[in-house]
Order: sequence, then structure tokens, then C-alpha cells
Amino acid sequence: MKHEIDISKYQTRTDLAIESISDEVKLDTKTYDEIKVSSIYIDEKTSQKINKKIGNYITIEFQDITDQTNEEKVTEILTKEIKKLLKKINIKDNQTALVIGLGNDKSTPDSLGPLTINKLLITNHLYELGNLEEGYRRVAALNPGVMGQTGIETSDIIKSITEKIKPDFLIVIDALASSSIERVNKTIQITDTGIHPGSGIGNSRKEISKEILNIPVIAVGVPTTVDAVTIVSDTIDYMVKKYSYTRQNINNPMNKLIVNKEINYKNKKIEITKEDKQELLGLVGNLNHEETRKLIDEVLTPIGYNFMVTPKEIDFLIKKLSTIISSGINHALHKKIEN
Repeated sequence: MKHEIDISKYQTRTDLAIESISDEVKLDTKTYDEIKVSSIYIDEKTSQKINKKIGNYITIEFQDITDQTNEEKVTEILTKEIKKLLKKINIKDNQTALVIGLGNDKSTPDSLGPLTINKLLITNHLYELGNLEEGYRRVAALNPGVMGQTGIETSDIIKSITEKIKPDFLIVIDALASSSIERVNKTIQITDTGIHPGSGIGNSRKEISKEILNIPVIAVGVPTTVDAVTIVSDTIDYMVKKYSYTRQNINNPMNKLIVNKEINYKNKKIEITKEDKQELLGLVGNLNHEETRKLIDEVLTPIGYNFMVTPKEIDFLIKKLSTIISSGINHALHKKIEN
């Protein structure tokens, strides 16, 4: 008896717009060395289709930030993109910013926001003593914690603060979730649509957006986790790709020169046939990528094994990413900062 999978009742866990859009949606993509920047404006029609808010989304994709050169390149591009977005939504140089670091500083994958605001150049208190030198914007920052720590909706805390200090715009930093293992800690998303804290891990709280706060809200985030369904389904895809590559290149003399057969097949152009999938995976080989994801979800979620997972070197990567984002925001907000 054929098993029918109802894929409509599942929702892929991702905060990234680039993972939600379909192939027919056109991205404006530019590449700088090995760093790719993709921009899109999601209109009302697309918004309804992919369940993402109307607005601008910029995605910066990179492979490595572990050395200083790559770190500086990503920081430079991030600064440029934040400046462009500020200009697009008509933020002036003399307007006050409130930067919010969302997340739990006691949980490493969720500590991106708190770590980032600790490295920002904060000037709001100095304006109480008089005007600063030209080129420095009035900036305040806040780490409101998470609801499990405070017992208060984060959105309500931020709304109260904004009513008190009356900033002209917000920048919100948060850790996100991805539906691809390739993007974890290798993608920065910037958007002017605000954010739903915890939505990527199915723990959605009140949104932080212009509609709620009555001022522009820019969200900057990095996916630091994926769920077990993503890991298993992506592994199956890589298994099929490696199987197809091995079959097609079994007699390739070049492969005999590679020590221990450590061939990086991931970025190679490989024709994956339906026969290869069926031979390797049997009945599962008849399913497409989305159907395979839903089947794995159907298996893992009811028994509580769809864990949220983060890489083992997350401590090091979070420190690097928080430095990049804080530096990008500092350079974008304060014209006087040069280095």
C-alpha cells in the first residue's frame, strides 16, 4: 500500500528569506571574491506565497571568517549593505539609533545579539553631557534577555524603552535558524521588516517591527542552528551526489592521485539520475528533496528527536561573527570611524 505524505502540514524551519523564495523569484546577486550578496524586495504577492513580510532582504554568503583577511572582507561588505539599507529607508546621519541584542547570553548559539552589543560604540549617555564631535551618531543599546529569564515579552520591553528614549530607528540582532547545513554560521541576513524572536525554532514571540513600534526596524541575523531533519535530508542528498560522482568517475586517472580518496565532490557538476537514487535508497529514492524532508520530519518529530543542532566550534564562530556584525554596525552608524 502506497504511503501518502501530506507535506502541507509541515513548515520548514528557516528564518532566511533566500531559502523560502522559489526559483521564479529574481534575485539581484553580486559576487566579491568568494562572498555572494543577494538582494530582493518581497512584494505583497510573494509575501503571501512564502509567508515572509513585505520588504527588503539582503543575504551575505561566505565560506570562511577564521582568518583576518576574510573577516575584514565580510565586515566591509556588511558595512556597505547596512549603509545602503539605511539610505533606502531614509535614515539621516543625525537620527538616533537603538540597537537591541536579542538572545540568551547563557546559551552560546543564542548569544550573538548580547555579544554584539557589548562591542558597539555607545554614545547616547555622552549626549547628556553635551554634543559629541561631528561624525558620531547618538546610539543606545539594550540586551533585554529572553522571556524565560524575565517573564516579560521581549517586544513589550523594547516598546517601553522606545517610548521612553524615543529613538528614530532600531537595529535588532538575533541568531536565526536555517534549513540548510551549508548556511550555518556562513550567512548574514539584513532586512527592514523586523523580526519574530524564536520563530526559527518554533518558539515564536511577539514581533519587533515598524508596525508595533512605529519606527523603522532593521534586523541583522546569522543562522547558528539547524534541526535534525535538515541534517539527515541534506546528508541523503550528499550521499546520492557522492554515489553518482563515484560511479561516473570510477576510472578517472586523476582520482588515483588523490590521497585517501578525499575528493571534494560538493561543488562539482554532477548529473544525478533517478536510477542512481533508486539503486542507493530504494523506495526513498522515488521521493524528491522536499518529500524526503517531510518524511524524515514525520519520523523524528513525533518521538521528540528533531533536535536543534549547532557546530562544535560554535564558541569561536560566535565571537568572530559578533565582532564582524558590531564592526559593521559601528562603521555604518558613525561616519567618523575609519578603522
